[in-house]
Amino acid sequence: MNGIKLIIDKENDGLKIKSALRKSERVSSRLIRKVLHTSGALFLNGQEARFVDIAHVGDVIELVFPEEISDFEPQDIPLDVIFEDEDILLVNKKPDLVCHPTKGHSDMTLANGVMKHMLDGSESYKIRFINRLDMNTSGLVLIGKNAHAQTVFTAESKTGEVSKEYKALVKGRLEGEALIDLPITLECEGAVRRCVREGGYPSQTHYKAVRTYEIDGEVFTLLDIKLLTGRTHQIRVHLSHLGYPVLGDTLYGGESPLIDRQALHAFSLSFNHPKSGEPVRFWAELPKDMERLID
Repeated sequence: MNGIKLIIDKENDGLKIKSALRKSERVSSRLIRKVLHTSGALFLNGQEARFVDIAHVGDVIELVFPEEISDFEPQDIPLDVIFEDEDILLVNKKPDLVCHPTKGHSDMTLANGVMKHMLDGSESYKIRFINRLDMNTSGLVLIGKNAHAQTVFTAESKTGEVSKEYKALVKGRLEGEALIDLPITLECEGAVRRCVREGGYPSQTHYKAVRTYEIDGEVFTLLDIKLLTGRTHQIRVHLSHLGYPVLGDTLYGGESPLIDRQALHAFSLSFNHPKSGEPVRFWAELPKDMERLID
C-alpha cells in the first residue's frame, strides 16, 4: 500500500481519524481534502471510513495516497540512485544537468531521467523536488513521491531538521570557521545574478576550512559548508561577496582553467524519514572532476 498505516495508541484514543492522522503522522489538511471524497482511500480496521469517524486503542487506520503521475518526457539519462523507497528517491546528480525543464533546457534534465526510471519500475507518482541544485553543482537531490513526503520535508526545513552539507573549493586562503549571515536578493529585476544587499532575503551559510593548497603562486581552500537557509546561488553569492569565489564559477568571479564548472558538491543530506520519522543521513562521493582538482 502506498500510503500511511496508523495503529491507534492511548494518546490518540477517542480522536477523530482526521485528528489522529494530523497529530501522529503530520498529514496535511491539503492531502485530507484531496482524498476526502475519494472511494477506497480511507479505511478503519479494513472497512471504508470517514475522516470524522472516531478511532480507539488498537484500531488500524489506513490512508491510501491518490495515484498521480508527472508529464515529463521519459529520457534515457543514467541516474546514480543513492536510496529509494515508496516515499522518496535520492540521487547523486552529475554536473551539467538541469533539475527540471526550463525555457533554456526543455529536455535531457534530471526530471526526464527520473520519469523513465519511474516508468521502468512500473511506478506512478508526481515528481516533487524537495531540493534543487544549480546545473553545474553536483550532488544529492531528494525527490518526494507523494504530497505527504513533500509536506513533511517542508515543515522539517522550517524547523531546521533537514541538514544540507556541501564541499567547495574557493579562491584564496580561508581559515577557521564562521557563519555568514548576509541578506541576498536579485541584482536587478530579471537578472540571473544575485547579490548581498540590505533588505534582501535573510540568508545564512556556515563554513569550515578543511585544507589550503598552493599552486603556481595561487592559494585555494577546501571548505565544508552547511546551509541554514536555501536561497538561489546562496553559497556562491556569499563566498564571492567575501572575496573567496567558488573555483570555476564564471558567474561570480571564480574563473579558472583548473575546472570547467563551479567546484561545488552537495555531499551530505540528513533528515527524518517522512513515513517512519527515523533520522537518516546520506552521502555522495565527490565527482571525478573535483577529485582530480584536489589531487
